[in-house]
Amino acid sequence: MTTTIRTNEPRELLALIPYQLGFRPRESVVAVSLRGGTRVGLVARVDLADLAHPGHGPRVARSLVGHLLDDGATAMVVVLYTNADLDAAGNQAIARLADAGEPYLPEPECWVVGRDGYYAPACRDPQCCPPGGRPLADLEATRIGAEMVLLGAPVVDDRADLARLPRPDEAARRSARRAAKRWTDRARRTGGADALARWRREGLEVWRGLVEGADPVPPTLGRCQAALDDLLVRDAVLLDLIPGRAGLADRVVAGSDGSEISAALRELVDPNEGVAPPDRVAAAATVLAAVAGHRPRAAVPAVTLLAMTAWWQGDGARAGVLVERALASDPGYRLAVLLEQTLAAGMPPGWLREPPG
Repeated sequence: MTTTIRTNEPRELLALIPYQLGFRPRESVVAVSLRGGTRVGLVARVDLADLAHPGHGPRVARSLVGHLLDDGATAMVVVLYTNADLDAAGNQAIARLADAGEPYLPEPECWVVGRDGYYAPACRDPQCCPPGGRPLADLEATRIGAEMVLLGAPVVDDRADLARLPRPDEAARRSARRAAKRWTDRARRTGGADALARWRREGLEVWRGLVEGADPVPPTLGRCQAALDDLLVRDAVLLDLIPGRAGLADRVVAGSDGSEISAALRELVDPNEGVAPPDRVAAAATVLAAVAGHRPRAAVPAVTLLAMTAWWQGDGARAGVLVERALASDPGYRLAVLLEQTLAAGMPPGWLREPPG
């Protein structure tokens, strides 16, 4: 989302940041790209401790500024979120970003959002920035805040909440677990390529049924989870969400050599070909969350695909937390590793990127 903010309205920008991130930052530094001086572009967050670190802090600052420049920034705003008073670590973090941007961008405007108030550390006017800062309640009574509430934009209090999954009761989880085992055992007993292709096709149909509104009962969710453990079914599920690619998904589970997959995936990442997520992606995300919630210890494929849908919908913050969750369970899971690299490079989906001039 690109939002126009007048430079004399800092509280509008500060009100926008949690909605852009999807959560309220804590002990963090947020760098905001301003395109043309007034249009908010990339909003990037790092931990305060990482930016202030004596060893790798300068590298973090250079990387962050690099992402803003790639976004087309002509100016930068730096916002420090901390419950402590502005101390050496906070000043160091702000200075590092200013130094990293200095060859390319004007001196950044800086703000601190504390426990009870917000203020500009360079401001000496008590009418503008009284002791303790202006009240945080000011940030709730803004045009941006009102618009986001009307749009139903969610903001959670903690970053980890972005990856929160449904928590069904033990009986439901046990039922899903049994169904998943039966479905997996069936695949292991399958003899021959044709029978395995039929099993995969049935798994893809289980998925499609859930997305189209089939009752998400635990046994069906368990079968879906077991099907997603198969890499061809997982890839077909992702392709099935791209408009016009359902036929390719069918060919993949039938044993296609996959030569068409790279062209299809360009529609996710290439700014010249990027397509916006269709409405069914939201339904798919609901199904994936339910699948993962019923099998939390065996849900790396579902969590990774859920992260992919979040990234495709432009929610990089949620995608990042979900990828971390997937990699914590399986550090070598290739699709999660690739998405983590995409997020680390600050690359939004193709439909949100401007094609090169």
